[in-house]
Amino acid sequence: MPENASQLNWLHMKAPAKLSDLIDALEFESEEYLSRFDRQNGRIVAVDRAVMSALEEGDEHGLAGLPEWQQEEVKIGREVLEDGDERFIDPPDRFDFHEYQHMERFIQSLPDESMADQLWRAIKGKGAFRYFKDTLHRLGIEKRWYAYRFDAMKEFVVNWAEDNGVAYIDDTAEIRKQWL
Repeated sequence: MPENASQLNWLHMKAPAKLSDLIDALEFESEEYLSRFDRQNGRIVAVDRAVMSALEEGDEHGLAGLPEWQQEEVKIGREVLEDGDERFIDPPDRFDFHEYQHMERFIQSLPDESMADQLWRAIKGKGAFRYFKDTLHRLGIEKRWYAYRFDAMKEFVVNWAEDNGVAYIDDTAEIRKQWL
């Protein structure tokens, strides 16, 4: 049961997230932008970190000189700063996904020992991700990996959504088909 009226409002205002949007947030995370999940509209929003810095520092003069297309970012940035972590929360994080572990699990799932052995060798040492992908392509199993990875990412964002009380819509069936 909600502890206060603010929480009660959020229960009624939450829009469901699309799983595809949450997966995209993992794939396209950027150091240049601050990303947040907006509980009100069920979407990931991003604000240029320079805009956020100007907002935090109260640099209204610098903000006034931004182009028209960036004014929406300023508006969102203000809302994020005023929020207090009720409406805007951290989205799923690619560093929490631990792709290397999923590479290991994929290799363990392969019935062909020769393929598995080649992939184990590929992920040892410097350049593991590049060697892994090169080996996948050489073996002709890159689609199997990308399907496996997609399923793992989907499970990860579903867990994130459930842990954060975010309703979601599974719109991934068509996306998944491209890996079959």
